[in-house]
Amino acid sequence: MKSFTAGKNEDGVRLSRFVQNVTANMPASLLYKSFRNKRIKVNGKKGAPDTRLAEGDLIELYINDEFFPAGKPAPAKPKSRKKLPPLCVVYEDDNIAALYKPAHLLCHSDRTGDASLVEMFAQHLAEKGEFDAAAETTFSPALCNRIDRGTEGLVLAAKNYAALRDMNAIIRGDLLCKEYYCITAGIPPKGRHIAYLKHFEKNNKVLVRKDPAPEYKQIITDVAICKTKGPFALCRIGLVTGRTHQIRAHLSFLGAPVLGDIKYGNRKLNERCGYKTQALCAASVTFREIPAENVLSYLSGRTIALEAPAILDSFEAL
Repeated sequence: MKSFTAGKNEDGVRLSRFVQNVTANMPASLLYKSFRNKRIKVNGKKGAPDTRLAEGDLIELYINDEFFPAGKPAPAKPKSRKKLPPLCVVYEDDNIAALYKPAHLLCHSDRTGDASLVEMFAQHLAEKGEFDAAAETTFSPALCNRIDRGTEGLVLAAKNYAALRDMNAIIRGDLLCKEYYCITAGIPPKGRHIAYLKHFEKNNKVLVRKDPAPEYKQIITDVAICKTKGPFALCRIGLVTGRTHQIRAHLSFLGAPVLGDIKYGNRKLNERCGYKTQALCAASVTFREIPAENVLSYLSGRTIALEAPAILDSFEAL
């Protein structure tokens, strides 16, 4: 038998999720059999999979030792072939942070072993004494949204489970407005544009079409032209929907791809300008009215923005 005491970051977590997080290689069938056979208890009483834990709850698991990890592995240190800039925190409070991600920095780790933004965030909190990986049972600091590796700009991150849960609810409820700056090769038509997009996992590429079709999802993109210079435009993009590669693919479909985009862009113009990184920056987020019961309701009406995005200087230098 193993016992655990729910901490702050287990408050509100489903019991089934908690058990999955503290065990390893346990078949789902055995997990739910353990629930039925009263081998999972909360405060001495039979637990149900959908039970929501509260801080201080005692969880007792009468489960074979083979399903518990021998020891909690130490968090991996960021690895990178390049020296990365220090973590840039644009905004931070007790629950969330808005981080600046440079182009080429991963949001999450992949097979390359390069450093990632989420690792840098965890290290930042550890250095501040706000996160101790060894003391946490289930939670690690997490990113609430992500942007492509080649895109720079703001990424929201959660410092505790309640903030992650409620930020996800804000995003799902369309209570977050995201705006981007980009430089386009060509002048796109301004205004609101509606199209349909399908993502192909095999080559991680999307296809955009004008009319609805099976397996295609609607995309809505707002385009404002800030400045033009020859064949280039500095645009401010509002995402009404947020699909994979939406801005890049939609602008390409409109005849004005993002400068430097090697997947959907204009190769000749990219080469002529020496751009090897897509000129796209997540510049700001604005929160709509958030329900009072959400722990992040204090963010209602607030805008978090980069003060002087480098992309503005890049456009002037063209």
